Amino acid sequence: MNLFVLYYVGVILGKKIIKKTKESGAFIMAFGMKDVLNGAKSVAGSNLVQGVLNNYSEMTTEDMQKEYGMYLMDGEEITVGFKLVRDALIFTNKRIIFTDKQGATGVKMRVTSINLFSVVDVTMETAGFGFDDSELTFTYIKTADLKAHEVQYVSHKLEFPKKYNVQPLYKLLQELAYNNCLRINGLD
Repeated sequence: MNLFVLYYVGVILGKKIIKKTKESGAFIMAFGMKDVLNGAKSVAGSNLVQGVLNNYSEMTTEDMQKEYGMYLMDGEEITVGFKLVRDALIFTNKRIIFTDKQGATGVKMRVTSINLFSVVDVTMETAGFGFDDSELTFTYIKTADLKAHEVQYVSHKLEFPKKYNVQPLYKLLQELAYNNCLRINGLD
């Protein structure tokens, strides 16, 4: 069989070469298993892979300020920020901000805020062995009046790559939740 190479395609997980045969037009894929395994190890922490796994990757506050500074209130400062492919999670000194870029171009964007004074519970799950990730779930009061008779609670789960230490973020949110519960119940 007389083969000629139309093109080579490098794939994240190793050397995957696609060749097209002259006679039949069929595709033949050649994989190097050793290269695939080595490639998987080297890219497991990359932002692209973490995005595909729905894990947030930490970004610098300067980069977040440049891209999302226009959404901040007066006196509000970004303390830590994360990206998930095109979306972002931003912690400020006043609220938690979620951005959701929509559509094929990502021009349309939804911005959602959760005021820090409404966070009332936090749970954390650290990464285990293998491809496990770390999880942080916080519960907040969605009701505008925190002392209303019918209070609506909402939980939100965040997933982080194994290498990210979620404990400082957990501690910050837990202290906030504790103080909020004291304040709401008049125990402060």
